[in-house]
Amino acid sequence: MDEETFNQLVVEALDALPEEFAAVFENVEVIVEDRPLPHHRRAVGLKPWQSLYGLYQGIPRTERTHNYGLVAPDTITLFREPLVRDFPSPERLRAQVQRTVMHEIAHHFGIDDDRLEELGAY
Repeated sequence: MDEETFNQLVVEALDALPEEFAAVFENVEVIVEDRPLPHHRRAVGLKPWQSLYGLYQGIPRTERTHNYGLVAPDTITLFREPLVRDFPSPERLRAQVQRTVMHEIAHHFGIDDDRLEELGAY
């Protein structure tokens, strides 16, 4: 899948964000990269054979204090090649991009992987 089409899937996923979350989703930059680099993989402790579809880096909203300000935006990075490789049908890819975007946004709102698993998000 070409970059432009993939980027459109990301835009659609962001546009689907419920209004109550979209209203407070701020100071976050969403980036699409071809594949995770070694420093991305190290950040989450992945083994060489494990896939990484997305990564949130920043200060979750639940950890921000009154001193939060004048900081670089948080980043959500989506990795196009592993997503396209592992979800070859357009429908499955669209669904996984949506899921990955929402997963990383959950981290922005302070929800960790353990809680996402408790909520049935996996």
